[in-house]
This record gives sequence, C-alpha cells and structure tokens, in this order.
Amino acid sequence: MGVIETKDVMKDFGAVRALDRVSIDVQAGDFFGFFGPNGAGKTTLLRILTGQLEATSGSVSVMGVDALKDPIGVKELVGIVPEVESPPTYLTGYEYLYFVGKVRKLDKLEDRIDRWLTFFDLDTKKGVICKDLSKGMRQKLMIASAFMHDPKLAFLDEPFINLDPIYQKVLREYLQEYVSNGGTIFMCSHILEISEKLCNRIAIVDSGKVVAQGSKDELIGKDESLEKLFLRTVGGKQRRALS
Repeated sequence: MGVIETKDVMKDFGAVRALDRVSIDVQAGDFFGFFGPNGAGKTTLLRILTGQLEATSGSVSVMGVDALKDPIGVKELVGIVPEVESPPTYLTGYEYLYFVGKVRKLDKLEDRIDRWLTFFDLDTKKGVICKDLSKGMRQKLMIASAFMHDPKLAFLDEPFINLDPIYQKVLREYLQEYVSNGGTIFMCSHILEISEKLCNRIAIVDSGKVVAQGSKDELIGKDESLEKLFLRTVGGKQRRALS
C-alpha cells in the first residue's frame, strides 16, 4: 500500500466540479509534485488528503488511515504547510510554536522550538507578535510548525512563496535531506524550476482531471524541462482561452 492512495476522488462545490475522478499513488520516499494552473484543483485535493475537506465521492488513504472517515487521525500523523501563511496574529512566533507543540503533546518542546527558531534565524523575532512579522517570517513559522513533530509525511502548498532566494535554498536543501532520511513529501507549487530539482514523481491536473502522472524521467523528455512539460500539457488550452 502506498503512503497516499486515492481512487476516483470527486469534489463538487454546488454545480462546479473541482475534482473529477482523481486517482494518485505516492510511495514512501517519494518527493511527489502536484502541478496545475490556478483553479485546477490542487489545493482542493491537498485539503481532502489532509482531512480538512470532505470529498463528494471516492476513496482516500493516507499512511493507512481512511482520510474521509478519520480526518483527525490523518492530521495527527502528517505535517501541513497551507497555501497562505496563517499563524494567529495575536501570538508571538515563540507562543505559536509552543501552542502547536502542546497540542501535539511533544516531548523536549523547548529544544524543538529553539531548533527551528535557530534554523530560520528567527531567534531575535521570537517575541514579536505574528501580525508584525513579514510574510516571509510567517511562512517560516508555518514550515517550522509542520516539521517540528518529525512527521514521516508532509503536505506542502506553495512552501517557497514569500521566501527570499537564500531561504528558498535553505528550505530546498532541508527537504532533500528530509526525503533522503526516509520522509515523503506531497507538494503543490507554481515554482517549477525549484520543483524540477526536487521531485522524483509528478502529476499534472487541469480542470480537476489528472492529465499526466508518472516519474519525472518518464514524463520529461531529454531536451525538455518541467516548465515545457507543463506548458505542453495545459498551456495550449490556457492560451486558447485568452485568444
């Protein structure tokens, strides 16, 4: 059984079908990239996989847990970086990580907090309330909160957004190490250049349907790139819509 398995997942919002029979398979140790245009259904699927949203139909297994029947069980096991950086505005960075640690009942909590504040150079900002932090700093806190319990599976929705090039590199290297040590990642991102360096397997979704899925080597030609594959798969449709 894969770490993530979905079969014929559908999600309707009223008359709008956001996902149409989506089936994916993610194995342990994969760095799985899920790509598509705006509104294609990427975040909708991620929210279903992490127990934040119910599917209209289909089946979803995450680390052996039925995400549709036991969403809390899934949330306990995985790390999640949402699309929008959203730590509570009234807490300091330290207080937010402390809150997350207490909810997850983590041991050696102070050590875990110190590790991540140091990792992202937030030591001098730990007493600043989140509403007064920059978007990049809030993004760093969200990443820290997702990994501080050492999950074996992490869901990342645009993790590099708001990070400057230095910390994009820092995060990229951390994620590579995380996977090399046995972790698994499911990532949605529009930053294709970075994603191509990280992902070993990819899927492309368009209008709620998976239009390409497989290993990076299988899908990307010798003289091609992830960007060219993306444009070849969905770009023509987007250009026609604008003409």
